[in-house]
Amino acid sequence: MSYQVIARKWRPKNFSSLIGQDHISTILLNAMKSDRLAHALLFTGPRGTGKTSTARILAKSLRCPNVKDFVPCDKCSTCEEISVGSSIDVIEIDGASNNGVDAIRELRDTVHFLPTSGKWKVYIIDEVHMLTTSAFNALLKTLEEPPPHVIFVMATTEVQKIPTTILSRCQRFDFRRISLKQVADHLQKIADAEGIKIDPPALWMIVRHSEGAMRDSQSLLDQIANYSSRDITLEKVVEVLGLTERTLLNDALRGLVSRDRGAILKLVEKIIQSGADAKVFAQDLLEQIRNLLVVKMEAVSALMDLPENEVEELKELGKNLSSEDIHLLFDMAFKGVNDLIRAQDPRLVLEMLLFRMCEAPTVQSLKEILANRGSAPAASTQRTDIMSSPVARTTHARSGGGAFDSGKWNTFVGNLQSLNALFGAKLANTHFISLKDDKLTIGLPKQHEFLLGQITDADFLKKVGNYLNTFMGKVFKIEVVLEENASGMSLKATEEKTKNDEQKATEEMVENNPLIQSVKKHLNAKVQSIKEKR
Repeated sequence: MSYQVIARKWRPKNFSSLIGQDHISTILLNAMKSDRLAHALLFTGPRGTGKTSTARILAKSLRCPNVKDFVPCDKCSTCEEISVGSSIDVIEIDGASNNGVDAIRELRDTVHFLPTSGKWKVYIIDEVHMLTTSAFNALLKTLEEPPPHVIFVMATTEVQKIPTTILSRCQRFDFRRISLKQVADHLQKIADAEGIKIDPPALWMIVRHSEGAMRDSQSLLDQIANYSSRDITLEKVVEVLGLTERTLLNDALRGLVSRDRGAILKLVEKIIQSGADAKVFAQDLLEQIRNLLVVKMEAVSALMDLPENEVEELKELGKNLSSEDIHLLFDMAFKGVNDLIRAQDPRLVLEMLLFRMCEAPTVQSLKEILANRGSAPAASTQRTDIMSSPVARTTHARSGGGAFDSGKWNTFVGNLQSLNALFGAKLANTHFISLKDDKLTIGLPKQHEFLLGQITDADFLKKVGNYLNTFMGKVFKIEVVLEENASGMSLKATEEKTKNDEQKATEEMVENNPLIQSVKKHLNAKVQSIKEKR
């Protein structure tokens, strides 16, 4: 007997052996037991998830003469004929090659003939979305009112291409992508039965590459078993499939987390020597950074299929990073993947991407910033911190202890200017007057009276109050007073005074310089202007 590939040999033979589609098995079994099975069924879902296999199991369950509780014996001639696709009363039609109206007309002409044996005649139309519009139209009437002995089962991976007139005449069953853990467990079972030795990392590499398609994973297992003489290691899987070694990914992640330039340089050298595909490596790195964030969020079971040892390793790496830091790395990797698609030299772009990610600043969370600041710094220092911190660009530190005074008001206005230049500029000429019983009074000099209407606008004051609540942790009622003679120093006035004082100090320093004094004395010269050389 000729060799039968693993994907065919291990094809599910009954509903209990169907992996990852329990919801569909339950519905179909209950429908058959209660004699409420629909005459037209549509199976849709990703490739390799069991659509055609389920159609055949359904046909066996309906036609097997030895069936018990709709579980076929899988030993009789009827079951064997259905399994190999040679049954006269279970007609399998390939929608891709029989997509014309003539093929459907032929089906329509023969559908009224009774089955040669048994009660049911089953038509399985695979890749039904490939039928032409005319073919679909020819099928409509038969699909809506078929003979009582006929059941139609249609399978497709692209349900959006099927006309709504067809969809409305069918019961739709959505096949889910099989979880990687279920694929891995089943693949290990097959390997043990077939006498194939496979290392766990190699098994998971095959499973990941199959992307939840059971048939794909079985085909890969068959192929790599032949290459490796039935002793499969991670190195052989990488060699056959041209994938990224998991160790390279983990080394990259460790180097990026610790910002270790030396480790990244060595990693780049390893990537070049291994001949890894730069695009594949970058895509795998992006996925691994995403996995790191998921582990950090403690949502492993819901969002990710990974072996336990890899989850533990990611948990350990995640302890050294904040969620914001991982988001930054993900954004950089995502941009790098898009750049690699258009790059003429992908390897060069990948190297630069890794170097940029290694040099990326470590992002502090707002909570850490608040914890590290005991009190509000001076206005100029506060604004410098805001410009240098990615987190602080969107928010500002809450003020520490002490009474609210002119200095803190100017610091607050400086923060606003960094966050919203136009919004902060309107308050730059205001100054602190008093704070009594949560009523904050600020002054506006008479020469800036044109700003009064904008500053006293209800919506504007509400926004200022919200910002103050974030800065001080308290809610204030704000009053704006127009002053003939300013009783305090605004941020703008303070900055101008500081600038003038610095200019005056520089002029005095230059004038008092012995060399300048000697030149003035002997050449009868004077200092016209002082310019800073940049």
